[in-house]
Amino acid sequence: MIHASFAVTVGWLGVSLGAVSTYVQYQRSRQVSTEGISLATWYQFALMSVFWISYGLAVHQVVIVAGSLICLPMQVSIVARLSPLQNMTTIVRSSAFILVCSLAPTLLLGWSAGVLGTGIVMVANRFPQIATLVRHPGDLGVSALSWLMGAVCSLMWVAFYLGARLWAPLVVTALAMAGNLAIAALAQWRHREARAFDYEPATA
Repeated sequence: MIHASFAVTVGWLGVSLGAVSTYVQYQRSRQVSTEGISLATWYQFALMSVFWISYGLAVHQVVIVAGSLICLPMQVSIVARLSPLQNMTTIVRSSAFILVCSLAPTLLLGWSAGVLGTGIVMVANRFPQIATLVRHPGDLGVSALSWLMGAVCSLMWVAFYLGARLWAPLVVTALAMAGNLAIAALAQWRHREARAFDYEPATA
């Protein structure tokens, strides 16, 4: 079993890397393009950050609170750049998904059920981003580096949850890590493809 103090250290490293990876994507959306960035994925990220902040407060884990609190403003900024008011169908569907999978189980059955439900969202919310990368060429707004760093960050959180003996978030974070790796690989493939054809990204 990982010693508790080591787990906390790994957790804070996860907070730092998570903030950096989100910042990398935020900067790419500003400086390169928003093309290919999934509104559903990032809107759900923002809503999940609110959940994890609440969960961290409930289990008295400052590191969990900090991990989402730092990223939330950047996530909201990315969402704002994706014209959410012009895509209300996506916003409504994503909100309903969070309500059914995350909020309702928490209110009815407690935090463990809420964490598992949020875990379903964590895994499922990678699919809109994956689908966008598969369907559309030239998705230069998606940062491969950000998602790769996110995968490493998830690995650190797995170590933290192992040390803290929080099994439900450990499992769902491990599954989300696999999604991060898939997105990083797909984004890198699209970037190479765009360079090969001298693709010009659409401006945000």
